[in-house]
Amino acid sequence: MKPKIVVLDGYVANPGDLSWDALAALGDLTVYDRTAPSDVVARAAGADAVFTNKVVLDAAAIEALPSLRFIGVLATGYNNVDIVAARRAGIDVCNVPAYSTHSVAQLVFAHILQIANHVGRHSTSVKKGGWQHCQDFSYRLTPIIELAGLTMGIYGLGNIGKEVAKIASAFSMRVVALTSKMQYELPEYITAVDRDTLFREADILVLAAPLTKENARFVNDRTLALMKPSAIVINTARGGLVDSTALARALDSGRLYAAGVDVLDQEPPRSDEPLLSCSGCYITPHVAWQSDVARRSLLEVSAANLAAFLQGRPQNVVN
Repeated sequence: MKPKIVVLDGYVANPGDLSWDALAALGDLTVYDRTAPSDVVARAAGADAVFTNKVVLDAAAIEALPSLRFIGVLATGYNNVDIVAARRAGIDVCNVPAYSTHSVAQLVFAHILQIANHVGRHSTSVKKGGWQHCQDFSYRLTPIIELAGLTMGIYGLGNIGKEVAKIASAFSMRVVALTSKMQYELPEYITAVDRDTLFREADILVLAAPLTKENARFVNDRTLALMKPSAIVINTARGGLVDSTALARALDSGRLYAAGVDVLDQEPPRSDEPLLSCSGCYITPHVAWQSDVARRSLLEVSAANLAAFLQGRPQNVVN
């Protein structure tokens, strides 16, 4: 008998330009574009395998699904799944590590270079006649920041953090990192530092760590007060790593130069999200992972995870 497979929120990963065929070949597949919290149990009822991107599978939902034996996370982060409850129920939870490493690192530097050079703002100015009417051969609308010689601080040296560090080194930046790794385990261009040193020395702070109970609000009033007023914060990891009210205060008061964020505490954001109206904050709608190459890899590895589970050799198990 074919296993019943349900994808709860497939639209963002695959709005129709990619194929679910690899998953469909493994069983009886139903794909929902989106699933409201109140519909999770009804839609997943009787399923052997459920895939979720951001839909929450908490203890109550897991306990209400006695047929469930596999949860596939269509992402690397899995904080939307109660992995303890899943383990207790004998359910394997599998994620997709490293599929978006290059895409996320690329967006980190897209934010950094946008803040450093403001290409879009200058291009718009030129197209509106700013250059034609300029008395000089050149003009600038903002400070132009050179990255060479600046200190890149990185929180979290997983696949993405290491890729960001490599690119920073190629820009001739000094790289420091807060990491559980020992100094001898790191490339020669990365120096391990403690938390306060990270905030004090970073000209650009990049958050590349998963969100846990222990590191929620890692960026807050106290840690922001340690930073240089010329510093930049980049968050492409999880919104919960940042106290957005504290970040907005620091930006609006001039205690921090700029921020680039791809993630927020609540997504889509609340109307009263303080960063939406904050000067010096540049926001993208959680697109770092969304390159075509990354999404294709996501679907391929997700199908491979389920295939491996069905063959009795599960891979990428997080619980």
